[in-house]
Amino acid sequence: MWSSVARVILSYRAFWLGLLLLLTGLMAYFGTRLQLSYQLARVLPLSDSTQQQYDRFRQRFGADGTLMVVGWQSNRWFDLPVYQDWYTMTEQVGKLAGVKQVLSTTRLYTLDKRDTAWTINPLVKRIPTTQAAVDSLKTHILSLPFYEGLLVNPATKSTLMAISFDEKKLNSRDRIALVESIRQYGSTFAEKNHIDIHYSGLPSIRTEVMKKVSKEMKLFMGLAAAVTGLMVWLLFRSGRVVWLSMVIVAIGVCIAVGTLALFHYDITLLTGLLPPLLIVIGVPNCVFLVNKYHQELAVHGQKQRALEAMIQQIGLSALLANVTTAIGFGVFYFTNSRLLMEFGVVAAISVLAVYVVCLLLVPIGLSYLPVPKTTERQTLQGESWVRLLTKVDYWVHHRRQLIYGTIALITLVSALGLTRIRVEGYVVDDLPKNDPVYTDLRFFEQQFKGALPLEVMIDTGTPNGVFAGAGRVLYKIRALERVMASYPEFSKPNSLVNAIRFAYQGYRGGEARYYVLPPALELRKLTNGVPLTGKSSSLANSFVDSTRQATRVSYQMADIGSIRLKALLAHLRPRLDSLMAGTPYKVSLTGHSLVFLQSNDYLLGNLYESLLLAIGLIALVGMILFRSIPIILLSKLPCLIPLVVTAGIMGFADIAFKPSTILIFSIAFGLASDGTVYFLTSYRRHLQLGLEPSEAISQAIHETGISLIFTALILAGGFAVFAASGFGGTAALGVLVATTVLMACLTNLVLLPALLLTLKRYRV
Repeated sequence: MWSSVARVILSYRAFWLGLLLLLTGLMAYFGTRLQLSYQLARVLPLSDSTQQQYDRFRQRFGADGTLMVVGWQSNRWFDLPVYQDWYTMTEQVGKLAGVKQVLSTTRLYTLDKRDTAWTINPLVKRIPTTQAAVDSLKTHILSLPFYEGLLVNPATKSTLMAISFDEKKLNSRDRIALVESIRQYGSTFAEKNHIDIHYSGLPSIRTEVMKKVSKEMKLFMGLAAAVTGLMVWLLFRSGRVVWLSMVIVAIGVCIAVGTLALFHYDITLLTGLLPPLLIVIGVPNCVFLVNKYHQELAVHGQKQRALEAMIQQIGLSALLANVTTAIGFGVFYFTNSRLLMEFGVVAAISVLAVYVVCLLLVPIGLSYLPVPKTTERQTLQGESWVRLLTKVDYWVHHRRQLIYGTIALITLVSALGLTRIRVEGYVVDDLPKNDPVYTDLRFFEQQFKGALPLEVMIDTGTPNGVFAGAGRVLYKIRALERVMASYPEFSKPNSLVNAIRFAYQGYRGGEARYYVLPPALELRKLTNGVPLTGKSSSLANSFVDSTRQATRVSYQMADIGSIRLKALLAHLRPRLDSLMAGTPYKVSLTGHSLVFLQSNDYLLGNLYESLLLAIGLIALVGMILFRSIPIILLSKLPCLIPLVVTAGIMGFADIAFKPSTILIFSIAFGLASDGTVYFLTSYRRHLQLGLEPSEAISQAIHETGISLIFTALILAGGFAVFAASGFGGTAALGVLVATTVLMACLTNLVLLPALLLTLKRYRV
């Protein structure tokens, strides 16, 4: 079969080159339509109860992550020039297309009663022109407990601007320009008044993260190409091999971005890694093919014969190796997580596409190039490499007990480190501690207890149930707020109850001591007349759904991490259930923070499932092709031990399991399996030539050893560039995968042949 494949490739070179050129042009064209993802990536499957609860909340109240906050702290917070500039900025932000509402100390509202009618009026009707006017406003603002903890913190003299966005604008490319405009206004205010200004909230965080993703994708494409190209040149000392490799991976990148666009996927934190990943993963195909070509030329010196032998002998093993890599990515499809499915499907398709491109372009390219000089071929077969492989061959045949003992000790120590791994994630923990996104979030946590949304939804079970029964629901909500107030992780709530307390303060003349939930009779009068609860009130609509059956209590919270959040919720939920016991009311905790927590747990569970599935599928492929169950099962050890070593390093280095690091193991297992496939294929071929197992192992070591070492070095160098990432998870992924492939090279070149020699009575 592979003889026919070689003839077809080499006989129709012009056709295949034209086809590749056309395919590359088409996929590059489609790739120009690719855009950044402007929506929160969904990790949980639609069938997950947490996701379903969050979706129900969004259907009733809209998205919970549409609030951006801009804040600062200064003793001059109510000085006339500063207040005037803050007023100007608030007005500018409020006029931006896509901004629904802006609240700040210059744009607040009060409730006024005239006769029997209530009106909502702006507290600041025009820009103040005197310090006395500002001082009067300050006194009034600080007498309104409704805004304390939400917009102002009198104890630290800090204040914020709360900006809510139109959801359609927020989930489109217009968001970047919108957030940038707000930041420009903020920079002007900060520079003029010499005040440090801070930005946070999910819209701001998402915008900054996606900008970093876009920049890093371009950066790492360049770095990956430069590093892998340099390493190919250092190992081969051949510019033609470097250029050939770079052309192949460039075509692979075009296919990847084109596939993303054709599937209508966007660039996310994961799919943004695909182009540089393919540059790194695609080059080893070239290494094995070119190495075999040079080996054949060294034997007989005939170009055509060497090209045919290269395709015949490496084609199958390269196919199997790329299938195992594709399986490592492809298993993410079965997670039912949109984020992982998109990444896994496109990665698997692209890996196989790069293999096909490589199988076509390497022999065709080499056929047009002159036969390499003897000195170029000797670079690959230098005495130092031959001596190293001879030593490996000696160890395998005469020091197997030492090999087993050393590997067992490394595995045992790594297993101890594995037990120390934390499963914990933070919303912004992938960013360095000095990143503005991180430091700004910490500012709001210190001054206002956070900027991440948490929602409590109370469903009364009946339409108009929120205002029925003499306000029983409202009193229960007030009790719920007292329970939540006992946890310092939560901010002051924003709820219908607080709006009614605000109205009652105005009803009783504006004294702060009347900022309370009134008795039942007064409550009935208040809710019947105050516009906060009227059907035309947008404020009421933000607290109550359209049927008046459910209401929400909105909190902002600190980025406390999944471990603390999980413990906190485990303590909080029973208290809330007990509070509502004996009533028809149902309390649900939801929002982005809870979805994030569940996503972390879900991804960890899928790590085990996807890794086991990958192991099973790769073992099945091996069994079908090699037809020796004992050898295939034991041959998984050289692939699994590097994963245990990597997990041990994570444990000792305190690198937590989180969404960005969980991917390491399936990817690394697929790459580690490549070396196993190449070695087993070579071993089987030499057995079929009539060699005894001992001699076949020696030949396989010398035939594949240099390629295994070269590919490990190239992969490690290519993945190591990710250590320069501004995202901690991406940096960890690069370093740990590089470590894994180097360890896999050792186990595939030393442990695997030792196992095969021990089990020499079995044949592959």
